[in-house]
Amino acid sequence: MVALAVASMSVASYAQTETVEVVEVPTEKYSVQTNKFWNNWFISVGGDFMSTAPHGADWGDLFFNGDNGKFGFNVAVGKWFTPGLGLRLKFNGLDGAYEGEDFDLRAYRAEALFNLSNLFCGYSDTRVWNMSLIAGGGSIGGYNSMQLGLQSVWNLSKRWSIFAEGTMFFADRHGKLYEFKDSYNRFLDLSIGLTYNLGKTGFKKTPDVDAIMALNAAQLDALNASLADQQAENAQLKSELAKKPKEVVKVQEVYKATGAPQSVFFNIGSSKLVSKKEIVNLEAIANVAKENNVKVYVTGYADSATGSATYNQKLSEKRAETVAKELEKLGVSRDNMVIEGKGGVAALKPASYNRRVIVEIK
Repeated sequence: MVALAVASMSVASYAQTETVEVVEVPTEKYSVQTNKFWNNWFISVGGDFMSTAPHGADWGDLFFNGDNGKFGFNVAVGKWFTPGLGLRLKFNGLDGAYEGEDFDLRAYRAEALFNLSNLFCGYSDTRVWNMSLIAGGGSIGGYNSMQLGLQSVWNLSKRWSIFAEGTMFFADRHGKLYEFKDSYNRFLDLSIGLTYNLGKTGFKKTPDVDAIMALNAAQLDALNASLADQQAENAQLKSELAKKPKEVVKVQEVYKATGAPQSVFFNIGSSKLVSKKEIVNLEAIANVAKENNVKVYVTGYADSATGSATYNQKLSEKRAETVAKELEKLGVSRDNMVIEGKGGVAALKPASYNRRVIVEIK
């Protein structure tokens, strides 16, 4: 049923972008569709600076003593399973230093990445900057380790991004990492580099069923309004014809009655016909115009409750032009048409009734 609702819609976004008319299916902010296993993999390469504070050293040695650190490199491969959760394996290849003594600080890390931007602000594939929390474990310099950190990512394109991160390691040969005593080795890893996204990237948002059904209901309202309008005009036409004696009916009166004003309704933000059924009632006006060589007035309107005045003026003109082209197909000469757009109006309720073109012979 959702697929039918989506297929039947031809609505534009609420903002009504003035450059291109698009169909935007409402989606949920925090929900996405499950991605395939080979989607959203990435590989990253960067440079490191590792600062060291071994057993018994002060915290100041870790943060403020440049003699206790060295530069190296890192490489990582991972996958985003959801916009908020990713996993990666990372290798740091570097030597450490403490008070002039060098030692091996190669690190093998398995880490979870929690994208805080997507978790708290909702998923967006156009967001330039993302912040993630890093948490994991592994081995560094032969020590068991646990690590916590933060990562900032700046997206350059769909494939490439720059990352900068800082990670604090807590390491101990005996594996009693949960105690977090000052006597354990501590390491501060600062890293910057590039990430390349492999295969298909991004996530498809989950359609918002409630919003879709609401929009579909608005379309049905517009169709019902069109039907009610046609029925009212037909009733008025029958009433006028019944009042006129057949022997005194003139040609001028015939085409005025037969060519009673007709309304063609449109979806929000659109100048495309909802269906060909909308123009069936134009045939009577087209026939009268051709037979009597009279003017047909095609006037477009938009809903003033949405969109800017400038955009609504353009939209009303586009709608009028759409109907004028259909009249041409029915044989009405463009020379016998007066085409204009009146912009946004709020003459009818609900607002959807104002999204229409009126065709009449005056």
